[in-house]
Amino acid sequence: MQNPIAQYTHWLHTQWPAGVPEKGPEIQENGLTNLPGVRIVGDLTGVPLLKFSADTGAKAVLAFLEEKGFEKQSSKTDVDVAIIGAGVSGISAAIEAKKAGLTFCVLEAQQAFSTIKNFPRRKPIYTYPTDMEPAGSMRFKSEVKEDLIEELESQRDEFEIKTRTAEVQAIQDQGSHRILKLKGQKDLTAQRVVIAIGRTGNFRKLGVEGESLEKVSNRLIDPREFGGKKVLVVGGGDSALEAAISMAEEGATVALSYRRAEFQRPKPENIEKIEELQKAGSLTLLMASTIKKITDDRVFIDQNGASLSLENEYVFSLIGREPPLEFFRRSGIKISGERSLKFWFTLAISILIFGFIYHWKGYTNILGIPGTNLWQIFDQKDIFPFNLGIIRDQGSFLQTLTQTAQTRPDFWYTFVYSAVIVIFGIKRIRSRKTPYIKRQTLSLMAIQVLPLFLLPYIIFPYMGALGAFTNGGVGEWFGMTFLSNGPGTQPDQYWRAFGFILAWPLFVYNIFTDAPLWGWLILGFIQTFVIIPLIVFKWGKGAYCGWICSCGAMAETLGDGHRHKMPHGPFWNKLNMLGQSILAIAMILLVWRLLGWTVGGWFAQTFNSALDKLPVANYKYLVDLWLAGVLGYGLYFHFSGRAWCRFACPLAALMHIYARFTKFRIFADKKKCISCNACTTVCHQGIDIMNFANKGKGMEDPECVRCSACVHVCPTGTLNFGSYGKDGKPQLEELWASPVQQSEAALEQTPIDEYMKRAAKRVS
Repeated sequence: MQNPIAQYTHWLHTQWPAGVPEKGPEIQENGLTNLPGVRIVGDLTGVPLLKFSADTGAKAVLAFLEEKGFEKQSSKTDVDVAIIGAGVSGISAAIEAKKAGLTFCVLEAQQAFSTIKNFPRRKPIYTYPTDMEPAGSMRFKSEVKEDLIEELESQRDEFEIKTRTAEVQAIQDQGSHRILKLKGQKDLTAQRVVIAIGRTGNFRKLGVEGESLEKVSNRLIDPREFGGKKVLVVGGGDSALEAAISMAEEGATVALSYRRAEFQRPKPENIEKIEELQKAGSLTLLMASTIKKITDDRVFIDQNGASLSLENEYVFSLIGREPPLEFFRRSGIKISGERSLKFWFTLAISILIFGFIYHWKGYTNILGIPGTNLWQIFDQKDIFPFNLGIIRDQGSFLQTLTQTAQTRPDFWYTFVYSAVIVIFGIKRIRSRKTPYIKRQTLSLMAIQVLPLFLLPYIIFPYMGALGAFTNGGVGEWFGMTFLSNGPGTQPDQYWRAFGFILAWPLFVYNIFTDAPLWGWLILGFIQTFVIIPLIVFKWGKGAYCGWICSCGAMAETLGDGHRHKMPHGPFWNKLNMLGQSILAIAMILLVWRLLGWTVGGWFAQTFNSALDKLPVANYKYLVDLWLAGVLGYGLYFHFSGRAWCRFACPLAALMHIYARFTKFRIFADKKKCISCNACTTVCHQGIDIMNFANKGKGMEDPECVRCSACVHVCPTGTLNFGSYGKDGKPQLEELWASPVQQSEAALEQTPIDEYMKRAAKRVS
């Protein structure tokens, strides 16, 4: 029996899937890489669909034509554009190069369209999205392998695209041009390079005795050859399932072995067909099984601890390929998830920089060492070399503003913080053009600028200078209730206004006071235990984290380009529980504070030391300064902008508990899901969204912050925000978050409410 902590951890987080995105080259917008003049297209961009492959190939060449310094038909290099790979994306790029009058060369180690030609006979071809028109001239109509090959070869012949047999071992950047190092051949020089090789690295190995026998193969060409044979297929993807189906239909005795208890990625129709064949007795399904040994006439399998021995004539190991990572490493192209010495060095520098900023901003001695308060060392007189007294004489507003700027380092910090959110928020709106992104980003920008900057640093100080909080009436009541330290003190603690937006226990200092501030105690209770639970119940945790919180505002704007850096996997899901520990500390402090007010004595005497007076071991220094500040932003450009939000924020940890009871979900139309893993890759909360989507299950991991990245990047428009209605059926939100769905509805001239009603029926 599990201990209570393990049970709680499982209930809250670890029961959910924890898939890890596959390693591959780091690709920026439009296929750009860190290697100048080199773009990656096709399957390696993360979308294994023919139309997207053709689209990316054509767009890469069109982008080269717009680049500064690119010369058409240059005599300085062998070719203008070198295209590595003669698949769909490579030939699409070659067609556009031909049309543009460029000199080019298509390099292919095997044969044109080799991946498609190696598909099983009569394999169905998916050309989704049906309404998509790829950039360039390449088009598709065929629905099976043989017809598609004929169609592709016809288009290649029409544009007279020739290929050269060559294996490219590396690319070298020479400033104005690139050098392609060819195996056994003379180097080739090109101004620009298109990498269109797909995921054509080495086949993954089973790592068992007998894998090298002749009867073991990594691909199936013609299933008719195996009629009446005893065949084992190993794998759980579409290729494995389709191979098993095709051979079973040709009369083979087929066993399908998969290491997991349930399928993770195949198309629903393939899973349904496998189950039909199993019920009909045409196929044996061995879930949660691993291959132990292969001999000439048998295979030995472990299934849930039981040993099986099957008669066998052929084994197909269809467990995928490794991306050609060594090629990218030799070329100096960054690989996602790999940590170089430069990575750790820049991470250390980043932490040092933010360590300085947050110690300066927080008026705090470094590590509790007296005399190391950075605000005092870098005195405001040194920061402001001009005589601001000149400005002070020009009016009370400017006087208030300049006095605040001179005496509060957090003014400048918050000013820059707000400016960054606005600048990168505008960039986000321009680059991700959906109504959802626009409204969400405007909400985050407005809340950061108005109640979290102007109100505490400009509006309230100016009102205070005019006597608004000391002249009686509602103003004085408001000032003494929310902007003072209790009776007998001045209503000039304008920083307390952060509490109107940042609820306890994210912002604790309006609650953990020497004497109880009843206004904040009542408001804080309503915020944390009434309002937030209600909005989480209806719209999910992201209603606060993704639309209101200042941490979320920075993560969704400045952090938008770093979301793919969040680590995924079971270990990181367990680390989510760090936030529960910090929440527990905040709860202990709350009880401690309440006992100090009611019982007094030791509780009252020791509380402040526990909060912020011990040199280092206190909540303010460890949680606010180090976890939320130094590490939260020091890890920003290396581990995504949501490291603090996901792992350590105590308010997020509390909302995770609330979110276990929410009706909010990310729903999926599973028939559209192609298991490309793009949704999981961009989730900066580490959620394995694809694992829910390809099963058609509503995503219920409480980590979700409604950023919409998964919905936005899905190439087939599979995902939607929504919630379960009173009838238990999905009700999808009528606000476009998917550009694919938005485009489909526009082509159909379908109103959003009608489109979402139809989609809701499909996901029910």
